[in-house]
Amino acid sequence: MPHLPPAPEPLDLPLPWNNRFAGLGEAFYAPLQPTPLPAPYWVGTSASAARWAGLDANHLDSPEVLQALTGNRLLQGSEPLASVYSGHQFGQWAGQLGDGRAILLGELNGLEVQLKGAGLTPFSRMGDGRAVLRSSIREFLASEAMYGLGIPTSRALCVTGSDAPVRRETVETAAVVTRLAPSFIRFGHFEHFCHHGMPGELKILADFVIDHYYPDCRTDARWNGNPYVALLAAVTERTAHMVAHWQAVGFCHGVMNTDNMSILGLTIDYGPFQFMDAYDPAHICNHSDTGGRYAFYKQPNVAYWNLFCLGQAMMPLIDEQEHAIAALETFKDIYPRAFAGRMAAKLGFSEVQVAHKPVIEGILKLLAADKVDFSIFWRRLSHWVRDEASAGDSVRDLFLDRAGFDTWLLSYSELLAHIPQAMAADLMLKSNPKYVLRNHLGEQAIQAARQKDFSMVADLLKVLETPYDEHIEFDAWAGFPPDWAAHISISCSS
Repeated sequence: MPHLPPAPEPLDLPLPWNNRFAGLGEAFYAPLQPTPLPAPYWVGTSASAARWAGLDANHLDSPEVLQALTGNRLLQGSEPLASVYSGHQFGQWAGQLGDGRAILLGELNGLEVQLKGAGLTPFSRMGDGRAVLRSSIREFLASEAMYGLGIPTSRALCVTGSDAPVRRETVETAAVVTRLAPSFIRFGHFEHFCHHGMPGELKILADFVIDHYYPDCRTDARWNGNPYVALLAAVTERTAHMVAHWQAVGFCHGVMNTDNMSILGLTIDYGPFQFMDAYDPAHICNHSDTGGRYAFYKQPNVAYWNLFCLGQAMMPLIDEQEHAIAALETFKDIYPRAFAGRMAAKLGFSEVQVAHKPVIEGILKLLAADKVDFSIFWRRLSHWVRDEASAGDSVRDLFLDRAGFDTWLLSYSELLAHIPQAMAADLMLKSNPKYVLRNHLGEQAIQAARQKDFSMVADLLKVLETPYDEHIEFDAWAGFPPDWAAHISISCSS
């Protein structure tokens, strides 16, 4: 076990801390203290996330809170801990894992507050417990971008930085992200207690999740009164909807290990993620994923596989295998319907009809064949519908196969003629974001931040919080990526 630091000086800031996870018992976590970093500074803060957590956004200007959210001072009433879990990584059982650089402070107003990068924990294994500025900015912006898109996600309250060196492929500087979520419990928590033959703790965990996050599972009559089957079905449903939303906006997670899957169906652990530029279903955003396990088009199937791992972990509570399989099989119905609904909305249809399927499939094939920029296409199509087809060439010019696109557009226009065009355009502009966190934008913000210029971090946050708005002054950020963007390498290293 690594040497852990003593408790830092507490900060007397009256906050309504609740430490429910700490009440689960010593098998679930290790108590510890963050490791201080020298001379911290603010990198980025989200007033929106602060309001979401019921916190005073003015605290994010406080030098004392800066120290606390870097791990240099203890917030009075919090009980820092690192939770233990296990999991499958890249399809292989990895054994015990746990929070190797994340420290849970407790709950505020129903949200867990976690410091990522605040130092060693008993589960750091060969790591140093730190995060670097590069990955911390990416996670901060991605969390808030996903929230702005309406996708279930953890959020990021702030990023703090320090010039303390951290070695990855090269020497970088340290940073800490303060993350927020109703819970950071993962599929891997369940796998841990099942694999280690701890049915009592497995039941405590499942009951905790049901009672606090899925209370309807106690009264769900669909599963013979078994709340644990109901829980598995509910997690399956949330996960299916989350991944359908990913696929509809071109979001690649990059490392969908079971220990990175939220029991609440939230997008968590933003490592080698990417919003696609050119549409390529086979795109692999994680350079560490040499086998392509987490390619974009595989994400729904990986989610289903991960849910099966969760189902296996819950078998000591479910008993009957056919009940677990029945709960998991709901994914095969929920995901396609959710995805079709998202894609129909992108085309301006409020309800999915049988006639929409070939139009959806047809445009995705055309986008893939010509490697058309995913976000730009959908936004231009939205404007084409809004402007009564007066800007048709702006969409058509995106395709090499003009004849193929013209044929598709004719079929689409015939369907569109049956609904009010203004309503269709309004739905499309609310379903097709103008802005996503493209890799090159994040990279530019990181390079500026390394020079202590955090203005682009703040501006990107402003735009990504409301990505469906025009933000005319930032129009360039909605344009095509530069050629060098294709050479940005993102991996599991952070």
